[in-house]
Amino acid sequence: MKTTRYFGEQVLRKRPYIRQEWCERIVASPLRREVQGDGRIRFWGTVPELEDRVLRVVTLDDGETIHNAFPDRGFRPEGSGKKEPT
Repeated sequence: MKTTRYFGEQVLRKRPYIRQEWCERIVASPLRREVQGDGRIRFWGTVPELEDRVLRVVTLDDGETIHNAFPDRGFRPEGSGKKEPT
């Protein structure tokens, strides 16, 4: 899977606990997927290796080039009655 220069040089450096293979797994089989206003796509998924925490992965508008990834403490499944922070 492709990544942006930002992902390789900034995201993985700032968050060394994140693994690219986790991001690829989430993009391939997300809990939830949402298109942002700028066309980038957000994917959420749980990571067993991080004690089942939810990771948000953002791709470019092609849906496959990983641009950003971070733990999303504010994630709520659709229908939970709580609004997600943006």
